[in-house]
Amino acid sequence: MKPLKKLTIAAIVLGALAAIVLWMLSAPNSLSAEQVAAFPQGDATRGETVFWAGGCTSCHSTPGSKFDDKLVLAGGLELKTPFGTFRAPNISPDSAQGLGGWSLRDFANSMKRGVSPAGQHHYPAFPFTSYARMTDGDIADLFAFIKTLPPSNNAVPDHDLGFPFNIRRGLGLWKLLFLDPAPVAAVDTSDAKLARGQYLVEALGHCGECHTPRNPIGGLDNSRWLAGGVGPETTADGKPEKIPNITPHETGLAGWSEKDISYGLETGFTPEFDSFGSSMVAVQENMAKLPAEDREAIAAYLKAVPAVASRE
Repeated sequence: MKPLKKLTIAAIVLGALAAIVLWMLSAPNSLSAEQVAAFPQGDATRGETVFWAGGCTSCHSTPGSKFDDKLVLAGGLELKTPFGTFRAPNISPDSAQGLGGWSLRDFANSMKRGVSPAGQHHYPAFPFTSYARMTDGDIADLFAFIKTLPPSNNAVPDHDLGFPFNIRRGLGLWKLLFLDPAPVAAVDTSDAKLARGQYLVEALGHCGECHTPRNPIGGLDNSRWLAGGVGPETTADGKPEKIPNITPHETGLAGWSEKDISYGLETGFTPEFDSFGSSMVAVQENMAKLPAEDREAIAAYLKAVPAVASRE
């Protein structure tokens, strides 16, 4: 056999093996039925606190909803990003368009592994990279609460993404790099208040998803945890959204006391007698529904994380 032909065959074989390896590495990694069977029984009353801490209405209620209408999780919010437009799905208990036909395992895999009931990867516009840190009990409680909410048959169009971002399988490789349920900041978790604050910020509240800068392929740069910068969305005029620094640095919350932070989360007012704006309004409205001790725990955590300077 001629050397060139041998090289060609070897290249084809190596290419095929590489493709098989990539296909295997990019496969969805789901929780087993046995793992989910070990979850505690869900409680809707506890789940309501998880619901507000998780900010579910901010993305999944119909845009512009107020008061009780915010509990109709019909979806439809558009998130415009450099990768394309993502649309928040209907997660109401409707059996056709929402989660009515989902099992707890389906829900847990979406939340903790970013995998749909159909076995497809979710895009990280849905913050499963943070929800992966949630406890099994909170997952079960949240699912129990969502099932008590009004159903909606609203059909949400699919995401509008160009090549190669419309190939979901590639997200399996992205997850190998960025889906890590380990805590981010090194804080004194022997302090129950700090431990609760860390859980609320890093898991339920998924604050890092907006307040931490991202790299060119959309992964969080955790070396600059909560330091703000360019957000994942673009504004109405097509410019990158600016997200503030919420570390205890001079360019962040150094001038805010823990009391200032917890009060701001309760009322929406800053120490400078200004008020929260943009998407933070909806976040604050959710946080106002939490117990006061939870807002205080968030404040304690934000004052305990490493101070990182903002970048213009």
